[in-house]
Amino acid sequence: AVGNSTSGTRMEHNISLITTIAAGFGLALLLGFAAEKLKIPALVGYLFAGILIGPGTPGFVADVHIASQLSEIGVMLLMFGVGLHFSLNDLLTVKRIALPGAVVQMTVATLLGMAIAWQGWGWSPGVALVFGLSLSCASTVVLLRALESQSILETMNGRIAVGWLVMEDLATVLILVLLPPLAGVLGGKTAPIADVAPLWFTIGKTLLQVSVFIALMLIAGRRALPWLLWQVARTGSRELFTLAVIAAAISIAFGAAQLFGVSFALGAFFAGMVMRESEFSHRAAHESLPLRDAFSVLFFVAVGMLFDPAVLLEEPIRVLGVVAIIVVGKSLAA
Repeated sequence: AVGNSTSGTRMEHNISLITTIAAGFGLALLLGFAAEKLKIPALVGYLFAGILIGPGTPGFVADVHIASQLSEIGVMLLMFGVGLHFSLNDLLTVKRIALPGAVVQMTVATLLGMAIAWQGWGWSPGVALVFGLSLSCASTVVLLRALESQSILETMNGRIAVGWLVMEDLATVLILVLLPPLAGVLGGKTAPIADVAPLWFTIGKTLLQVSVFIALMLIAGRRALPWLLWQVARTGSRELFTLAVIAAAISIAFGAAQLFGVSFALGAFFAGMVMRESEFSHRAAHESLPLRDAFSVLFFVAVGMLFDPAVLLEEPIRVLGVVAIIVVGKSLAA
C-alpha cells in the first residue's frame, strides 16, 4: 500500500507536461470555437484560454515554462512550413521593399516607445530604449496566421511581409547580442570586464555566424535535405517521411540557435526554404500541417499565460499608449 501511494504521488508530480497540453488544447478548442461563432478570429479564443490557465487568474495554473517550450516548437514548424513555399529568389525580389521597410518601421516603433517611456513615464533613457526595441519586433506567428486566413501568403504582398519578417528577425538577433555588452551604457548591470568582448568584435562575430549559417544552408543544405527526403520517400513509409520532415525542421532550428546564435524561427525558415528544392516539398508541407497547426495553437495559449489582467486596472493609460504605438504608429510607419 505504501508503494502504491508513493507511486501515485510521484505520478502526480510528473505530469505537468500532460496537464499543460490537456488544459491548453481543451480550453483552446472551447474558446476558439466560441470565438468563431462570434465572427472573431479563433486565435483570440486561444489567447483567452492561456489567460485562464495562467498565473494571472485564479484556479488551475499550467506550467508556463513547459508551455513556452511547446510554443517554440510551434514557431519552428510554422516558419518551416512558410519556408517550404518560398525560395531565395522570392526573398531577393522583395529586398528593395522589405529591407528598408523593416529598418524604418523598427526605428519608428523604437523611437515612439522610447519617447513615451522616457518623456511620459520618467524612465531612464537606457531602459526606455530597450522598451522601445521590444515594441519594434512584430510577431511572426500572428502575422503569418493572418496572411494565411486571408489566403494572401503566396501573393506579392505576402512575399513582402515574409521578407520583412526575415529582416526583422535578423535585426533582432543583432540587437539581442548587443544588449549585454551595452548594458552598462543603458544603465543595467554589467558583467565583469573580462567577460565583455569589444563591441566591434561582438558585431563582427554575430554577422559572421549568421552569414556562415545562411551559406551552409544554401550550399550544403540545398543538396543534403532534398537527398534525405528522397531516400526516406523511397522506403514507402509514411510515418518515416513525416518524421524526417519534423526532425529536419526542429533539429536545424535548434542547431542554428545553439551553434550560430540564430533564432529558432529563422533557422526553421531557412530549413524549409532549402527543402523546397525537393520534388517532395508539397508532400512535406502537407504532412507537417496538422502538427504545425496544433503547436501554433499552443503558441497563442503560451502568450495568453504571460498576460496579467490586473495591469488593465493598474495601468490602463500606459497600456493604451503601447497599443496605440503598435496598432497606429507601426502601421503608419509601414
